[in-house]
Amino acid sequence: MDRLIYTAMTGANAAASRQAVLSNNLANASTNGFRAEMATYRAVPLRGDGATTRVFALEATAGYLDTPGAAQRTDRSMDAMTTGNAWFSVQGLDGTEAYTRNGHFDVSPDGTLVTDSGLPVLANGGSPITVPAGAELSIGHDGNISAKVGNQPANTIGRLKMVTPTADDPIKRSDDGLFRSVSGDPLNADENARLQVGALEGSNVNPIETMVGMIQTARQFEAQMRLMQSAESNDRSAGQLLGLQG
Repeated sequence: MDRLIYTAMTGANAAASRQAVLSNNLANASTNGFRAEMATYRAVPLRGDGATTRVFALEATAGYLDTPGAAQRTDRSMDAMTTGNAWFSVQGLDGTEAYTRNGHFDVSPDGTLVTDSGLPVLANGGSPITVPAGAELSIGHDGNISAKVGNQPANTIGRLKMVTPTADDPIKRSDDGLFRSVSGDPLNADENARLQVGALEGSNVNPIETMVGMIQTARQFEAQMRLMQSAESNDRSAGQLLGLQG
């Protein structure tokens, strides 16, 4: 069979992978703090005897769109939005420190400050924040959390750990949707990070742009499939000609 089928197969596989990424982005267009995932590919010439006339499509290192989502005013005292490039620190399901831009917080039945997905929110020391029973919470613009029980004066029970990735210590998306440092070590708390209380950061996914990309990718996949069908047709015709000569 013509080797065209192998190059067309890599193109179809790349298109299918990109379609999955775009579909996931579109599904999270309304997820607070979501960062759109990017899919990148590179053309790699096939080396061998003769001219390098065939090219494979291989996946390259992909990242995420580092553009803040639109601010959504909620006026809820337990909603917060980081400013700049700061991220909230949470404890992932695997027990490691992870980062998110979703600042919709609540208190679990056992008194732990958690995100809307139930992940413990971490303080500057790297431990979960425990809330006194029946306390009324408020978050300061510097991340300090105050708890007021009844008529007693409010007390600071901790400060949200906020981190700011740098070029020397960046973060990457993990399989669970959270972000972690590339080095694998927890990032240092950024004491200068500030919050906007009573607001949430929306997703940075552009639904229209994503849908257009999905249409383009579907057409690319169809084009690769037609190439594979052409290779099969050429192979069938070549077999018939060889049969006649025999």
